[in-house]
Amino acid sequence: MRAILFLLTVLVLGPVLATVPRSASALAPQAGASLSPDNPRLTPVVQAVQAIAPSVVNITTVREGERTVSPFGQVPPGLAPFFEEFFGDMPRQRFRYESLGSGVIFDGRARLVLTNAHVIAGATQTRVHLLDGRSYEADLVGADPDFDLAVLRLAGDGELPQAQVADSQDLLIGETVIAIGNPFGYSHTVTTGVISAVGRAIRTREGAHTDFIQTDAAINPGNSGGPLVNLLGQVVGINTAIIARAEGIGFAIPIHKATRVVGELLETGRVAHVWLGLSGQDVDQATASYFGLPRPEGMVITEIYRDLPADRAGLLPGDVVLRMGGVTIEDHLHYLQLLRTHTRGERVRLETLRDGAVRTQDIALAPFTRETADGLAVARWGFSVARSPEARGLRITEVRPDSPAGRLGLRPGDHIIQVGGLRLQSADDWLRAVALFRMRSAIMLRVDRQGRWYTVQLSV
Repeated sequence: MRAILFLLTVLVLGPVLATVPRSASALAPQAGASLSPDNPRLTPVVQAVQAIAPSVVNITTVREGERTVSPFGQVPPGLAPFFEEFFGDMPRQRFRYESLGSGVIFDGRARLVLTNAHVIAGATQTRVHLLDGRSYEADLVGADPDFDLAVLRLAGDGELPQAQVADSQDLLIGETVIAIGNPFGYSHTVTTGVISAVGRAIRTREGAHTDFIQTDAAINPGNSGGPLVNLLGQVVGINTAIIARAEGIGFAIPIHKATRVVGELLETGRVAHVWLGLSGQDVDQATASYFGLPRPEGMVITEIYRDLPADRAGLLPGDVVLRMGGVTIEDHLHYLQLLRTHTRGERVRLETLRDGAVRTQDIALAPFTRETADGLAVARWGFSVARSPEARGLRITEVRPDSPAGRLGLRPGDHIIQVGGLRLQSADDWLRAVALFRMRSAIMLRVDRQGRWYTVQLSV
């Protein structure tokens, strides 16, 4: 009976089974199958992705950290001080972890990759993966956290695929754009959207950011550093996942600004600070009422430095800075943060109030140099510093007697370890500290005097 059933099965199903592929691969489309140029599947988006994809890279970084271990296991970082107070010094365990990001090759011959600074911050090892499967170790050429941009150089020899760059100063609202990156580890993910706005300014916990491209193309963690591309397959921006949990809102750094930053990173390894040659103070409620302002915003100019942009533009002490680059100034800290989004050689539009009239001027920015920082520190704080051979911050070399530093009791030979929340480890840190805190009326200093550390307040 079984033999008869088997024979019937073969006779009935045999012709059908002969038409079924003998492997799953036979069902798959032919890889790399060419399409005619007029094929409707070859949309502008598809062609743009094909053009840019070989130059888009995935970045894997290795970081090292340290965590406290108690008799009950790993201690959450926020609770470590309480456990240490109760149990005393507890053992600490080092660990390694990986994080992901994206980037784009902007110079194939020099093997240079552009990405976000936060993608590689703190990395002890960086590896870059190309679409074709090649993988290379990468060295950091330079990075600037204020602009959130970094340049990597890939190990090895030979020319690599290179992205084309567009002019991001002529973007059209509603223009279709494409984001490519490595969100959540999904390699070379493509999302599409439109340009929602340009020139966006936002504030985050890290500070103020200006001149962003806003798009509704999905930009998620891991997309950071990848390119935002137009329909010609040209890079118009560098994506940055700057607002967590944002839905339908993504931001990208315009490529024309990124190009200026890259030029400085390749030249000096950092982006020079800039300034207008003025100092100021916040507008409080009483000051706002005096000037007829509806709310306490802006910055009152208190000092103009000779032969610098503000002086040449005719600004005077008592003028109120209302807006810079179209962004309303909230206070002096906001003003300084906005300055850090500009590079040397740029001009910035400044709106100021004088005698009830608003003036608008385009003013060139001047470099904020080490000499500038040293001069301001002596004039405003009353002390000068030099690099320390003991590598403990920066050593005070001179203190003016009738100055904030002199009245505080600082002495030559003291070491400044920290200014505000900024730890001093190099001359660049000192320049950054003076640029950030030069308008403060009170600054917290961490001082090392003969091996003993003190926290003091310098009142100006």
